[in-house]
Amino acid sequence: MDNAVRVLSTLALKGAVHNLAGQYEAAGGVRIDADFAPTLALLDRLRGGEGADVVILTREGLDDMAREGRVVADSCVDLARSYVGLAVKAGFAHPDIATEPTLRAALLAARSVAYSRIGASGILFAQLIERLGIASEINARACIIPSGFTAERLVTGEADLAVQQISELKQVGVSRLLARFLASCKRPRCFPPAAWRPPARLLKRTGCCGFSPRARLRRCCARAGLSLELASLEFACRSTQPVAP
Repeated sequence: MDNAVRVLSTLALKGAVHNLAGQYEAAGGVRIDADFAPTLALLDRLRGGEGADVVILTREGLDDMAREGRVVADSCVDLARSYVGLAVKAGFAHPDIATEPTLRAALLAARSVAYSRIGASGILFAQLIERLGIASEINARACIIPSGFTAERLVTGEADLAVQQISELKQVGVSRLLARFLASCKRPRCFPPAAWRPPARLLKRTGCCGFSPRARLRRCCARAGLSLELASLEFACRSTQPVAP
């Protein structure tokens, strides 16, 4: 696949990567061949021998890959942060989740709550309902998916509430984001990219791996529901310099 850059990315970055990839290819860059899955699934694939030019994972997952020598440690840089949020189907009433007691009440009142089994947001939510003392009640009627977008279960009517990272909830246009979880419950997830192959080889193949200026990167991340990290801006700007053949 010499005419393409292979990217393995967590689902949280799907919207931003697709947006940037389209702009990059339109500007004359090589094709971006991207595949998206939950971080734990990607870790299994990488450990199973699957290769890529760039991987985008949670910070914890990427740290594991660096320790195992599966990514180029010096190429790791924080790209974006994402928060876990709650969504309802567009047009439906918005429950109050402003405080921990109202969040607890809203979750218990829902006919079903959709969350992911192995995604970072699903793991966090499972810990949250355990801490709130409502895990058994919620899980008895929850719609727990192995992977994919939980907000799709709002569309099918399988769930009243969908829990996932905000950038993932925004991928389903008919869902309506309520808010981040309240301050005592929310936890940002950091998504750093790392080069699977040595950076020099990757730069020669792409010609210019960080083509986007600051404003374009920031707009794409904001539309996707992500908070762009300063380190990624610096990385992108450095990468726009011409690469020697």
